[in-house]
Amino acid sequence: MPESAGKMVERTSTEIRFPVWGQTIAARFWDGVVDASGVPIIALHGWLDNANSFAPLAELLNNPILAIDAAGHGYSDHRPEQAATHYIDHVRDVVAVADAQGWEQFILLGHSMGAGVACLVAATFPERVQRLLVIEGLGPPATAEDKVAESLRKAIDGMAALPLKRKPVYPSKEAAAEARTGGFGGLDIASAVKLCERGLEKTDGGWTWRTDARLRLASSLRLSEAQIEGFLRAIASPTLLIVGEQGMGGSGLFDHRLAWVNGLTVKRLPGRHHLHMENAAAVAEVITSFLNETLE
Repeated sequence: MPESAGKMVERTSTEIRFPVWGQTIAARFWDGVVDASGVPIIALHGWLDNANSFAPLAELLNNPILAIDAAGHGYSDHRPEQAATHYIDHVRDVVAVADAQGWEQFILLGHSMGAGVACLVAATFPERVQRLLVIEGLGPPATAEDKVAESLRKAIDGMAALPLKRKPVYPSKEAAAEARTGGFGGLDIASAVKLCERGLEKTDGGWTWRTDARLRLASSLRLSEAQIEGFLRAIASPTLLIVGEQGMGGSGLFDHRLAWVNGLTVKRLPGRHHLHMENAAAVAEVITSFLNETLE
């Protein structure tokens, strides 16, 4: 449980639904003690994860946390049928949710894909993001200029073939959770179970994923590395990057981007890609110290 001024704070969570750009965005909200800056946290999960990704941290941080299910994930609606899905569309969803909450300023917390989205939001709306916290991600993935035509062709071919594909069906939730441990970056069984609580739906013969099948297709068009540099250099808020020593950050995947964020603080911790779930106590300690040190 989090502690504020020596007093234990009881954490509860509620479900919230937001009408956003013609669809519903779901979120899980944990109440708490707003820090001295009066700014709550909006949390953005990774690819194929959901708002439960932040449940372990929510038990260890004081701030109110609004964890969003990105479109096509968790309990949120999928993008319109037959439409392409674009990474950059998540940016306007985040801003719309903040507007619905009446939050002129907020702290952004993102993991992996969510870290990339958080960087784009912080760069595009710098006056609204008071502090930026990113885990295992610094900006979105890029496509080299000489690969964009090939990538678009792959995406269109994938969309055309999608009606012929079927999601896997598992005989039990336990079997689905076991399969989830083998996902990107690896995941312990307790964390996989937590994600499955929000990520599964009943179907004929068992259980399958709620996630939009289009999320597994190649992206139609992604930013170039030069464009990503432009976004990262536009970030004005104090920024903390946490990487797992056995994760993407630990492998140095985006070390070349570190110099693009002014005054970036980098912390390397033991853990894999989902270290905010598997090593939540250490991550929470680093986040709390950073927030306390950068109070305005």
